[in-house]
Amino acid sequence: MPSSSTDSSRKHGRRSLIILAIICVAPLVASYLLYYGWRPEGSKNYGELIAPTPVAELESAAAADPQVVALKGKWVMVVVDPGGCPEPCRARLWLVRQLRLTQGKEMDRVARAWVVTDGVTPDPALLAEHEGMVVLKPAQVPGLMSLLEARAARDHVFLVDPLGNLMMRFPKDPDPNRMKKDLIHLLKVSRIG
Repeated sequence: MPSSSTDSSRKHGRRSLIILAIICVAPLVASYLLYYGWRPEGSKNYGELIAPTPVAELESAAAADPQVVALKGKWVMVVVDPGGCPEPCRARLWLVRQLRLTQGKEMDRVARAWVVTDGVTPDPALLAEHEGMVVLKPAQVPGLMSLLEARAARDHVFLVDPLGNLMMRFPKDPDPNRMKKDLIHLLKVSRIG
């Protein structure tokens, strides 16, 4: 009889050791599988994230033009369109103005820039409707222009962070409510700008 109780005791000890090993190893295996194997289907942001790309010339443009200083240290929504500003351009300018206004007390952290792609001077009446909009010529920001053109700049609104990095592109004909949510989220989680 003593041998059967010893065998039973050994089996129980092995079983306990195996269960203990599984409990210890399971979190490690699960974390490995989640890190390397699981990819979430959707993302929280609406705009397309771009690997942050420095736009150093905004600093030099600010030094050369006092109007451009308004962009320094702010979240900048950038529109790229000709100076004649056809209807789609006017819609984008209106959109970025309204998005800024919807930020309430945080709206001072957001600036707007219009890169005029041709030599046409924008209509003063149009500029009066968009007070505070910084108008840039491609010659002032050639590096930004090359970054934007590489990402099909026309028909999109881009976002530059307060550190001067191009970091997001919103889709063509964007949903204003989803853009607003992205901007609110960025302003909420960011302590800069």
